[in-house]
Amino acid sequence: MNNLIIIGNGGHAISCIEVIEAENKFKILGLVTEKHAVKNHKIKYSHIGSDIDFIKLFKKSKNAFIAIGFIKDSINRANLFNKLKKIGYYLPVIVSPTSYKSDQSTLDEGTILMHNSFINSQVKIGKNCIVNTGSIIEHEATIGDNVHISTSAVVNGAVEIGSGSFIGSNSVIKEGVKIGKNCIVSAGSFLRRDLKSGARFYK
Repeated sequence: MNNLIIIGNGGHAISCIEVIEAENKFKILGLVTEKHAVKNHKIKYSHIGSDIDFIKLFKKSKNAFIAIGFIKDSINRANLFNKLKKIGYYLPVIVSPTSYKSDQSTLDEGTILMHNSFINSQVKIGKNCIVNTGSIIEHEATIGDNVHISTSAVVNGAVEIGSGSFIGSNSVIKEGVKIGKNCIVSAGSFLRRDLKSGARFYK
């Protein structure tokens, strides 16, 4: 079983660890956080370094996973992904055994499918994405890099979502809608129209 380091120690890390353990493909060596992060006693794994230790830790594990959620925007996750790739880390795709992914759909590096998520046919999902618990992505949808599809969101057929965007919990995106880069759709929304890059949509 290959070693894996986890970047982050917050609530999203707790959820990611649950999925990684359920998938049972990696041995988690420990957590890497920001330099002055406070230990999370809800997580059983040890703190093994900070974000200045990535090069040193690469000798122990060639695999890393970003378990930091979408905090205001996707910049932190994107920067971490690029930093880890520059060092040479591989960021695996993590798929919960309780999720469904069509064989005709693709997931790129560093993306996670959380428990009970559903990915239908001919969906394309980019790098470093979060497809959170119970969310649905329907046929032929295209999702860019560093996107967070939050809990129980529904992305209908042929929707396009640009890189860096956030789709809130229990929101519904109408079939064929195009969402630009770095957009935010608030929780509980029903989005029926296209959004330009950088737009905010509140129900």
